[in-house]
Amino acid sequence: MTSVSTHVLDTSAGRPAADIAVHLAVRAAGDAPWVPHGASATDADGRCKDLPALPGGTAHARLEFATGPYLARTGAGDGGAFFPEVAVVLAVEPGEHYHVPLLLNPFGYSVYRGS
Repeated sequence: MTSVSTHVLDTSAGRPAADIAVHLAVRAAGDAPWVPHGASATDADGRCKDLPALPGGTAHARLEFATGPYLARTGAGDGGAFFPEVAVVLAVEPGEHYHVPLLLNPFGYSVYRGS
């Protein structure tokens, strides 16, 4: 089973970012169309633990984070988020688990493969 999980940390506040919508899409190859596969929202710990396992034949997964509403709610970005959304695309191999943390602040973000 191939799976993806994520969490979001607000690095400017030094705490988890709760209630950020996250959408998961998959595709079989680099030129194949994206197919929506699941959605969730970060919990009080900033984590999405309920994204569905990836279907067989998946070559790429895409996580889309709706960061704009969170940044507006927390007052970051002075009324307009510089990054209203963040999309992260990753290559996947069968049988692996991919944990992809998003470190977010009003004017930047970074991602990495976690454990």
